[in-house]
Amino acid sequence: MELCQLTIHQAHELLKSREISSVELTKASLERISQVEEKVHAFVSISSPSISQAEASDEMIRKGEITLLTGIPVAIKDNMCTQGVRTTCSSRMLESFVPPYNATVVERLISAGMVMVGKTNMDEFAMGSSTENSAFSPTYNPWDVGRVPGGSSGGSASAVAVDEVIYALGSDTGGSIRQPAGFCSVVGLKPTYGRVSRYGLIAFASSLDQIGPLTKDVTDCAIVLNVIAGHDPRDATSVPYPVPDYTQSLLHNADTIPDLKGLRIGVPREYFVAGIQSGVDEVIRTAIGKLAELGAEVDWDVSLPHTSYALSVYYIIAPSEASANLARYDGVKYGFSYQEAGSMWDALEKTRQFGFGPEVKRRIMLGTYALSAGYYDAYYLKAQKVRTLIRREFDEAFSGSTTKKRFDALVTPTSPTVPFELGEKMDDPLQMYLSDVCTLPISIAGVPAISIPAGFVNGLPVGMQIIGKPFSEETLLRIAYAYEQATEWHKMRPLI
Repeated sequence: MELCQLTIHQAHELLKSREISSVELTKASLERISQVEEKVHAFVSISSPSISQAEASDEMIRKGEITLLTGIPVAIKDNMCTQGVRTTCSSRMLESFVPPYNATVVERLISAGMVMVGKTNMDEFAMGSSTENSAFSPTYNPWDVGRVPGGSSGGSASAVAVDEVIYALGSDTGGSIRQPAGFCSVVGLKPTYGRVSRYGLIAFASSLDQIGPLTKDVTDCAIVLNVIAGHDPRDATSVPYPVPDYTQSLLHNADTIPDLKGLRIGVPREYFVAGIQSGVDEVIRTAIGKLAELGAEVDWDVSLPHTSYALSVYYIIAPSEASANLARYDGVKYGFSYQEAGSMWDALEKTRQFGFGPEVKRRIMLGTYALSAGYYDAYYLKAQKVRTLIRREFDEAFSGSTTKKRFDALVTPTSPTVPFELGEKMDDPLQMYLSDVCTLPISIAGVPAISIPAGFVNGLPVGMQIIGKPFSEETLLRIAYAYEQATEWHKMRPLI
């Protein structure tokens, strides 16, 4: 096995025993990037200090100061602030922006001894489902470079899938970790809202944004979550709950596959909609059958009737928050500034005209309209009320009045389709928005969910989404790990 193909836990054991060095591991990652980056375009920038970081990690290891992430190459989505390293949000508006501070998640990874090899490509300001909205270049799916990797964390998912890095961080507002994880056949976790600090994450929709890991397997996902989760007083939405050791939830016996006895899993019928591809439907039903074989009690007749309203709710709330958050980009304080205007107002208008791409401008206009006088009550306020109904349905599913109505987790497809072709949906925003129909309700409710590889349709990946009650990441990881150990999908790699 090549060094760049290692998982976090495999690399850690080799580093700990001094069989390899962090410098060797990092050079292997950079070599892999030089081999395949032209084909996938997963990165916005490569970090020049990565070798010096690796040398520092090797020194830490020599002193016995090693964590599970020490010396392991990582990529960071380019909407998380990295001190002294360009952070663009894949937008012309921030093309030259170099943050003076680190995001909390980056600080925590630095404390764990990370080696950052670069910043990954994304849909501009995280607005998109395909990573085609980047101002610099689309990212390509390593399983078929004529197709999208999903979005908005497509660069992070693609980089992990093609072994450019061992793990990556992404952000999820309406499915932006889980959908690309499904499209690229890697593991992607959106934690409970408030579980991971948003400090230093460049905001899209503040009541929805959440940072999470993209990894090669479930064990790695638990390892990364251990480091990035936890209360942060600099983030007012961060929840002061203790962080468990998530790796302890991966019940493992060397002689047997972990079982799921005692767990009740519900399958909401609204997620198997008319538009779901038949091959995806078959793969997910087979995967759920495997969960039953592992001992879980599966109920196929669960209903979350307000699911059908989630798409409409999301595309009122998220653009409204984006309209407010992106008002700060006025060409005055930082970022792109149009210099040839005849007046202050002309400069402001031209800065936003040329600094933002089409999808960002579309969502700003949608949000501004929904918040405007005369329409606030009809759209934004009503959307917030329906959001409450969606959240209540999830609460009822996880804490029902009777044992038969109470589920430990819900299981759905991550996406209703396999990865679609580049350009296929760019001229049809509604069809693009429908790509996230299975992930949006979870973000609206603020509950955690994980996408894991579940199979393939004509050589294209399919992800299975496992959803839990707030702060039940341990349960989700246990289910995901048991399924992973009983199948081979996570071991498959694209030939590129």
